[in-house]
Amino acid sequence: MKAVIALPTEQDTIALAQKLKPLITKGDHIFLSGDLGAGKSLFARAVIQSKMADSGMIEDVPSPSFTLVQTYEFEDFDIWHVDLYRLEYADLEELGLPEAMDDAVLIIEWPDRLGDQVIPALSIDLGFADAGGRIANVEWTLKKFTKLIAEYSP
Repeated sequence: MKAVIALPTEQDTIALAQKLKPLITKGDHIFLSGDLGAGKSLFARAVIQSKMADSGMIEDVPSPSFTLVQTYEFEDFDIWHVDLYRLEYADLEELGLPEAMDDAVLIIEWPDRLGDQVIPALSIDLGFADAGGRIANVEWTLKKFTKLIAEYSP
């Protein structure tokens, strides 16, 4: 399924991520693609911080641009925030991604580096809108996301 969502402000991007948070479950793979500065890390950070708030945690959520992976442990599942921008395809196993695929939520920036070995539950391609703000081209395979996306789609 596919949809296009207008995100006129940074707060709109954060709000979408926060509404997504209760829908994600162990084993979900969320792909975030788009140009540099399009809002991939902002979106991932908002999902993670929203999940932290549910657990009474307040913690900085840095971009994993240099560490490649940041992991966050929660009672029900872990979230792995992965940035593959600087990664070669051969290095994926060294990160431990194959082991985490079933037991954690993977939020992956620059998913094109994965090839076709991981199938996303939700794929969001963020871009810059002509009128300002962002636009999100969304594709999903799990029906649990349909109602949320429909709230945003014309």
